[in-house]
Amino acid sequence: MLALAILLALVAIAVAAYVGWRQWQQEQGSDASRRGAAALTQRIDALETTVATISGERGSVDHRLNEAAQVNQSLRESLLSQAQRTRHLEDAVAQLAEKSLSGHDAMLLDETESLLRMASERYTLFHDAQGAAAAYTLADQTLAGVDDGAFTGLRQSIDAERDALAKSQPVDLTSTLQQLNALRGTFTQLPLKPLDTAASAPAADGWARIGRALASVVSVQRDNGAPLAVADARFARELTAIDLAQAQAALLAHDGKAYAEALQRVDASLSTWFDPDANAVQQARATIKKLIAARPAGDEVVLGAALIELHNLRAVHALNAGGSGPAHAASNAVPARSGSAAAGGARR
Repeated sequence: MLALAILLALVAIAVAAYVGWRQWQQEQGSDASRRGAAALTQRIDALETTVATISGERGSVDHRLNEAAQVNQSLRESLLSQAQRTRHLEDAVAQLAEKSLSGHDAMLLDETESLLRMASERYTLFHDAQGAAAAYTLADQTLAGVDDGAFTGLRQSIDAERDALAKSQPVDLTSTLQQLNALRGTFTQLPLKPLDTAASAPAADGWARIGRALASVVSVQRDNGAPLAVADARFARELTAIDLAQAQAALLAHDGKAYAEALQRVDASLSTWFDPDANAVQQARATIKKLIAARPAGDEVVLGAALIELHNLRAVHALNAGGSGPAHAASNAVPARSGSAAAGGARR
C-alpha cells in the first residue's frame, strides 16, 4: 500500500509537472503572439501612414499634371499661332523675293538680249567675228546670273554660235596683217635665182663644138621657167608685193578663198623666181605655208537662233505669269523673226 501510494504520488507529481510545463509553453506562445500582433499592428499603421502620404502626394501630382496640361495647351496654342504667323511671314518674304528676283532676272535678260543683238549686228555690218564672239561670251556670263532653270538650253545655243564664230576666223587678224607687212618689206631683199649657167661647162662631143661655133652667130635663151635676169628683179618683187597686198585686202574683206589664192601665188612666185637655197626664201615660204594653213573659213556664220530662242522663252514666261498676255508675246516674237530674217538676208 505504501508502495502504491508512493507510485500514485509520483504519477500525480509527473502529471502536475506536465500540466504546468504545458501552461508555461502556452503562456510563452501567447506572449510571442501578442508581440507579433503588436509588430503587425505597428507595420499596418506604418503602411496606412505611407499609403495616406502616397495618396496625398498623388493628389498633388495630379494637380501638378493638370496644371502642366493646361500650360501645355496654352503653349500649343501659342505655337500654332506662332507657326501661322511664321507661314504668313514666309509667304510675304517669298512674294517679295519673287518680285525682287523677277526684276533682277528681267534686267539680266534685257542685258543678254542687248548683247546678242549687238553681236549679230556687229558681225553683219563689220564681219567682226572676234568682237561678236566676245559679245556672246558676255551674254553667256550675264545669263548665268539668271536663277530660272528654263534658260539653261539658251546658254547651249549661245555656246554653239560662239564656237561657230571662233571657227569661222581662227587667225588673229592683227597678227596676220603684221606678218604680211613684214613679208612685203623683206621681198625687196630676197635673192633671186642665179643666171642660167648651164652652158658654162664644156662638152667634148661634136654637137657641143658645133653649138659653140654657132654661139657667136645665133643665141637661144629659155623664157618659160628659166631664172629671171637681173633687170627683171624689180618686176618679180613688185608682182609678189601686189599678191601680198591682195592677200591683205582679202583678209580684211574676210574672203578666205581669195586670201588663200593670193598666198598660193606668192608661194609660186617664191619657188619660180627666187633662190630656193637661200635661208630667207625658205623662211618666207614657211611663213606663207603657215598663213595658208591658218586661213579664215570662207563660209559665213548664221546668227540669230539664240536671240529668237530668248524672245520665245520670255514670251512663254510672260504668258505663264499672266503679265502682259498674248499681246506681249506677239510683240516679242514678231520683231525677233523679222530681225533674224533681215540679218539672214544681209548675210546672203
